[in-house]
Amino acid sequence: MSKAIKNMIIRDYKARVEGHTDAALISLRGVKGIDTTKLRKLMREKKIKLTTVRNSLAKQAFKGTTLSGFDPLLEGASVICASVVHVARELVGVLKEFPLIELKGAILDGNLFKGKAGVTELSKYPTREEALGQTVALLLGPAKTLMAQVKGPGSTVAGIIKSIEAKLEKGEAIAKIG
Repeated sequence: MSKAIKNMIIRDYKARVEGHTDAALISLRGVKGIDTTKLRKLMREKKIKLTTVRNSLAKQAFKGTTLSGFDPLLEGASVICASVVHVARELVGVLKEFPLIELKGAILDGNLFKGKAGVTELSKYPTREEALGQTVALLLGPAKTLMAQVKGPGSTVAGIIKSIEAKLEKGEAIAKIG
């Protein structure tokens, strides 16, 4: 392969992962062509693009990025998927249907998760939206507790006043306390 073609491929890899600091790496070795097509279609429906890469060119394309952590895993047939937590969940989910897929690893915030165990662990992480929701819930929790504590005694006093009012309307006498 000529140097010009290699440079074009490297530019293409860079363009495909541009803006992604997180990605997953899998191997489709042993997966039949029909199953590969089904997998790609399934992932495409979920807005996930699988890109088969040449290892040596991918190493050059990822040099100086957080994806350079894939260097030790780039052996054999390699397919890269960007946008990790969502992708990790999907990949772990499709393993039941396509058991021959090898989960090589994933990178999230510069941390390498190796093998099937690492990708499975990563799939349990919350997505950005879920993490924001959890943060908001944590921030609102103390405020809810405070409001409940303020409201509790106030509603008790209001209940006492309401029962006194009801007794007075019926013409009953109110007993004096001590």
